[in-house]
Amino acid sequence: MPKSKRAQVVSLTKVTKKTREHKSALIQELQGNAEKWEYCWLFEVGNMRNAHLKTVRKLWKDSARMFFGRGAVMAKALGTTPDEECRTGIHKLGKQIKGQVGLFFTNSEPEEVISWFDDFHPDDFARAGNKATRTVVIPEGPVMQYHSVPPEPFPHNEEPQLRKLGLRTVMKKGVPTLDAAHELCKAGKTLTPEQAQLLKLIGEKMVEFRVRLRARWNASNGEVVQIDSTEISTEEQGDDAVEDAAEEDAMSE
Repeated sequence: MPKSKRAQVVSLTKVTKKTREHKSALIQELQGNAEKWEYCWLFEVGNMRNAHLKTVRKLWKDSARMFFGRGAVMAKALGTTPDEECRTGIHKLGKQIKGQVGLFFTNSEPEEVISWFDDFHPDDFARAGNKATRTVVIPEGPVMQYHSVPPEPFPHNEEPQLRKLGLRTVMKKGVPTLDAAHELCKAGKTLTPEQAQLLKLIGEKMVEFRVRLRARWNASNGEVVQIDSTEISTEEQGDDAVEDAAEEDAMSE
C-alpha cells in the first residue's frame, strides 16, 4: 500500500530539550572557566577562518581555553549586570559581548598574550566582498599556479573552468594560455566571486586572519581593562561557519 503523502506532525520536544540542555552545559562550562583562570579576554576576529581559529586553540591548549560565537549564551554565562555576574566585575566584560566575538581564558600574563596575538596573522585567500589590496595582472603566456613550488601551468582539464571565471584562454601545446595580459583585479575595488575564485586558483593571498583583543578582565581585582575599542569592519568579519566554530571550540577540550 502506498505511503500517505499527507503532512505529518513531527514533535520538536526532544530537539528543544537537547538545545536547552546544550546551552545550559555551555553556560556551566563558561562559568567554570571564569572560576579557573586569572584572565578573561574579549576578542573579535578579522577575516575569520575556522582553520586558523583551530590552530590558535591547538597552540594554547595547555594554557588557555577559547570560546567563539554564541554571543547571547556567553553574555548570559558571565552576566551583564552586577546582580547577574558570575565573578566580581566580569559583567563589565559580559555587556560588551555583541556580534562575532569570543572569550579567551588564560593565566598567561597580559604582555605575553598581546605579543603572541600581534605576531599571529597568517595570510589567507580573499573572498567575494573583500577589497583587493593590490592590483593583480596575469601575464601573457601559460596561466600559472603560483602556490606550487616551483610554479606550474594549469592542467588542460581546468581550462574550461578558467574560461568560465573570465579568462580568455586558448590551448597551446595542451596548456591553458593567455594571448594578452589579463587584469584580474584592481587595488581598492571589491572582489567579485569570480575574481576571488581566480585569486585562490592561482595562489594569490590577499587577507590576514587576525585576532583583535578588545578588553581584559582580571580575577584578582575584578577590573576590566579596555585594549582596543576599534571594531573590525563587516568586510573583515567574513561569513565563515561561526556556529560550527562555536560548537567545536566551546565544548571540546
